[in-house]
Amino acid sequence: MSVTVRVPAKVNVQLAVGGARPDGFHDLANVFLAVGLYDEVTVTAAQALTITCSGPDADQVPLDRTNLAARAAEALAARHGLSPDVHIHIAKDIPVAGGMAGGSADGAGALLACDALWGLGSSRSELLDICAELGSDVPFSLVGGAALGTGRGERLTELEAGGEFHWVFAVADGGLSTPAVYAEFDRLHAGAAVPAPVASPALLAALRTGDATALAGALTNDLQPAALSLRPVLSATLESGMAAGALASLVSGSGPTTAFLTKSPEGARQVADALLRSGTCRAARVAASPARGAVRV
Repeated sequence: MSVTVRVPAKVNVQLAVGGARPDGFHDLANVFLAVGLYDEVTVTAAQALTITCSGPDADQVPLDRTNLAARAAEALAARHGLSPDVHIHIAKDIPVAGGMAGGSADGAGALLACDALWGLGSSRSELLDICAELGSDVPFSLVGGAALGTGRGERLTELEAGGEFHWVFAVADGGLSTPAVYAEFDRLHAGAAVPAPVASPALLAALRTGDATALAGALTNDLQPAALSLRPVLSATLESGMAAGALASLVSGSGPTTAFLTKSPEGARQVADALLRSGTCRAARVAASPARGAVRV
């Protein structure tokens, strides 16, 4: 028997970052939107825990116990006194190391798939507890839709999204390390008072009403200066997308994927085509949001 779970990518329409905490994390006001780019995670009973991966940039995905999908299987098994003897196959379509929570998505997908394979019937709250142990973005990968993440991003409040938003995601060459981007954020803010992160009322209202133009005016990412400091070439990608007619642009999460909000599906295709012609990215993906969270298929 096998169980397959489909799980979405995310974009941060607001990522407000506070100063470094004593534990090394940062308090966040992190407004997530799930977008229609998906990984599929399939688990099958096996003699031992193994991982395989296929799809774009599969060679960059770790196939050992550092993979969040493996850690999810181990964490769920440990709670129930089981041995995590499963083969996990990840069919990648979310950009790898691109600031779109692909690894977190795989963790959430594996967790839900193993729960079904082992017939555990875990509650949503139990699954979310395990997700929070695995990483800051993993709970949202399970929930999907739209949500505000506080704490280090793991405490979720689901939000209303009153319409469909259309995006283009420009995939850069190579990845950016999330810890490195946060370290650069700390360096850039050394000696300065960093305000406590707060969700933008204007942004939440734009989400609620489905107003893409208003949302465009409210998009913010406090990690963007750090990502651009480490990867200055991303500025050219942002400029190319705006010149092609995007309503707004920003670095997605810790990058290096860049996100462009557009007025319509047709506008998204136009921006994607222009980005590819510009030579400032290696791929341009069109997707809509919000999307469902992890779901068995």
